[in-house]
Amino acid sequence: MDINLFYLAPLFFLTALTYSMVGLGGGSTYLALLALFAVSYSSIPQIALLCNLVVVVGGYWFFWKAGHFSLRRVLPFIVTSIPMATWGGSIPIEKKVFMLLLGLSLGVAALRMLLSDKVFESRFPLSWKRAWAVGIPVGALLGFLSGLVGIGGGIYLAPVLLLLGWADSKQAAAAASFFILVNSIAGFGGQLMKGGFMISWGMVLPLLFAVFLGGQIGSRLGSQTIPKLALQRVTAILILAVVARLLIQAPH
Repeated sequence: MDINLFYLAPLFFLTALTYSMVGLGGGSTYLALLALFAVSYSSIPQIALLCNLVVVVGGYWFFWKAGHFSLRRVLPFIVTSIPMATWGGSIPIEKKVFMLLLGLSLGVAALRMLLSDKVFESRFPLSWKRAWAVGIPVGALLGFLSGLVGIGGGIYLAPVLLLLGWADSKQAAAAASFFILVNSIAGFGGQLMKGGFMISWGMVLPLLFAVFLGGQIGSRLGSQTIPKLALQRVTAILILAVVARLLIQAPH
């Protein structure tokens, strides 16, 4: 077995387990781990998007089955996020820009994991009549970032829904899962348009299996009422450790 896989597979499993509990795929952390282990830069977004897909398909199913998903809640965002994710994925970017965007994504991911959902709930309540006015530009921005970097964007959408009072924590997690699902498909399509299929199946299959297991367990737990904030905070600390390691390794 490739020595990188020996470390990456369990790390991907833990990432999928923790993120899927709140309806997320873990894309930003997959990106960071792949960069940390010096995986080919050109294949990193494609691997992360595939792993996202595997995790959130299960997450969406469990949250939908538990009655938390509403297409109406996410539709104003995905009408623009899907085409923008495809466009973003098709745009070549320099490694420096990629690493900067990755660092910002990881910072948001760590903050999201540190804080309880209650911190976000209904801080800036807004009438649902303005959903399209908010959803179209926000969806476009998140979709573009999703395709460009290789994340799903749900980690940004969930706090928006909570802050505006448009969803409770379970509903926001369900919406985030679906948002990540459609954006990951669109972003992966854009990545293929940019450079074709750049993934080695020998490397990616064990990672997909690891995130499938982690995602299934986390989604089942997340769709139920269980205390999970402590685990999220441990994950946030690990994310910050990864960021620190990347900064140390970065050329000066």
